[in-house]
This record gives sequence, structure tokens and C-alpha cells, in this order.
Amino acid sequence: MSSILSLLVFVAIVLAVAMSGALFKPGPWYETLEKPSWNPPNWAFPVVWSALYVMIAVAGWRVYEAAGLVTLPFLAYGVQLILNAAWSALFFGMRRPGLAFADVLALWIAVAVNALLFYPIDAVTGLLLVPYLLWVTAASCLNFSVWRRNPGAFRAAAVNG
Repeated sequence: MSSILSLLVFVAIVLAVAMSGALFKPGPWYETLEKPSWNPPNWAFPVVWSALYVMIAVAGWRVYEAAGLVTLPFLAYGVQLILNAAWSALFFGMRRPGLAFADVLALWIAVAVNALLFYPIDAVTGLLLVPYLLWVTAASCLNFSVWRRNPGAFRAAAVNG
């Protein structure tokens, strides 16, 4: 029973992080921006993020079950969750792609460190974070590309609020 409860806690924590994406949505403004030809279709984002969030929650839960709240691995886990939640607010909410890009680069480092710290405790957990790292890599490239392709849109957004 305690194992199920701890899983539910990790799911709740990750759902709280996911709420940032629900609060700060792309919307019509984002649709007007020029994007690279390799931009994933709109339907892919919720599908991929849903799968990734399940893997993130399971990874945290498995390490907790194996070793308890190990300080350094869970510090990295917490940092990557905070950076993850911040990105949508920075890019879609504040329309600050430069800050969002800095955030997503820091997120990439945090996810990589988190995977490396989880792996020795439970190899599956380190591997569960690899798709997340790959998606964050693609997101970094997309963030940078959209930012560079649309400088006027972001200046106008900053002026118009």
C-alpha cells in the first residue's frame, strides 16, 4: 500500500509540473509565428509530453522505492521539474524566447545529470529519462529556431503585453 501511495505522490508532483503547459498554451499568437519545416505537428506535443510525464513520475518513484529520498539525485529531479514548469510560462506566458532558451538549456543539463544520478541506483530509471532528454534536445532546437525566425513578433508581444 505504501508503494502505491508513493507512486501517487510522484504522479501528483509531475501533474503539478504539467499544469504549467495547461496554463500557458501556445494559442493563436504562436500559430502566426514562422516555424522550421521539422516542427512537430500540434497533436504530437500533448501525446509526447503525456508519455514523458509518466516516465518522469515512474523514474522518481522507482528511485524512491529503491533508495529513499537520496539527496543529490532528488535535488536534480526537483531542479529539472522546476525548469520544466518554467519553460511554458517563459515562452508562451511572458513571450520571452531568450529566457525560455536559457531555461531549456539548463533543463537539458538537469535532465542529463538526473539520469546519470538515477542510473546507478536503478538502471531502468536512468533509461526512462533518455526519451525526455531527447525531446528536450529537440525542444531546445525548436525554441532557438522560432526565436531567431520571429524577432519582430517577440518584440511586439513584449510591447503589447
